[in-house]
Amino acid sequence: MGAYNAAPPPNRRNGASSVADLVDPSISRFRAISAAQRQATPRVVALASRDLRLDFFRGLALVFIFIDHIPENILSFFTVQSVQFFDAAEVFIFISGYTAAMVYGRTLKAHGALYAGAQIWRRAWQLYVAHIFLFVMFIAEVSYTVTTFNNPMYNDEMRVGEFLSEPHIAIVKALLLQFQPTFLDILPLYIVLLVAFPVVLIGLRRCPLAILAASLALYVLVQTEGLSVPAYPAGRDWYFNPLAWQFLFISGAALGLERGWGARLGRRRGPLLALAALVVGAALVVRVSWTVHAVWDSFPGFFLADLWPVDKSDLSPIRLVPFFGAAAIAAALVPPWTAFLGSAAARPLVLCGRHSLEIFCLGILLSALGHFALSEYDSGVLSQLAVNIVGILAICLTAKLIDWYRNMGRAPSPQPAESSGPREG
Repeated sequence: MGAYNAAPPPNRRNGASSVADLVDPSISRFRAISAAQRQATPRVVALASRDLRLDFFRGLALVFIFIDHIPENILSFFTVQSVQFFDAAEVFIFISGYTAAMVYGRTLKAHGALYAGAQIWRRAWQLYVAHIFLFVMFIAEVSYTVTTFNNPMYNDEMRVGEFLSEPHIAIVKALLLQFQPTFLDILPLYIVLLVAFPVVLIGLRRCPLAILAASLALYVLVQTEGLSVPAYPAGRDWYFNPLAWQFLFISGAALGLERGWGARLGRRRGPLLALAALVVGAALVVRVSWTVHAVWDSFPGFFLADLWPVDKSDLSPIRLVPFFGAAAIAAALVPPWTAFLGSAAARPLVLCGRHSLEIFCLGILLSALGHFALSEYDSGVLSQLAVNIVGILAICLTAKLIDWYRNMGRAPSPQPAESSGPREG
């Protein structure tokens, strides 16, 4: 690691190219390493060739989503939502915006707006097809459980009652992304954000401050005026309000476009990290007091009467600000070349994040299945631990299997050995 300290300072005119540059200018020093130095440190260069932090934290968020979706799950006391005002959903959307800008920004630069837009919309279509498939599987899972155990409570809990009472309308509304049963509300948000993303991407390339200002203004209007998007049935709104969550997605995209934001802010790295630590620390103390209060009533929940509930649908600033602070701290503490990211211990989460769409869909079905199993049979601590272990193992093994299949498809086909015998002329 001493080679990095000896590297020349970054070229300020070129700026920074990752979110971690905001809090760790040593990333720019890494890019300035000579070819000879890179050859002397192949492991570090291999780790830095793909930012494994994105895969790792997205994989961790997917595991947390699985755990948090099981009601009254003992492991939920050990996920981020028990110690901060935000949860895994913010992590997932922010990283999705960051990676979308990073990937499609290169496509925009290399092939132009039309090609980049087509690629983005193709990905949105893939997400849409996956969402409809997940919707059908989820409805079948809930319906089977309701009829098998004769427990209509699940209809209301999972918000599928409308499908059973008027399926002809519910199907159409599901195709229009307006009918969103429990757990099936984050993919519609992601789809809508991607559909609008070609315009956002071009805008971020040409005038990023204007796009960020417009995004922030829309977010403020949601907080002050209560703007929302109607859903099905009548009187219900989208749980993840895209008018608010777009700001988190676009903020991640702005950092992923490699336009030098980190270099400009990196000069104030110390004060920014101190402020981030203050915000995250205050949120930690308050949120942990709520978690302890939930299991021990005599323990005071700090500011509970004033802040509860913290609005998730409209992405309350109480959720958003600590998340930005935590993202800055994580980027500072976990640089791209962190050896742990390439270790065997981290690889299951890295693979989960790399194949996020398939793992998300599987996690939703498994969390609902785990909830039904605990509700109908035994909800004791040992049963909860067993459900969590089985579910997480299934998620990680599926990610490994998907990665194996994809690597097998990319492997070059073996060339047949040339015959030494005479050829037909």
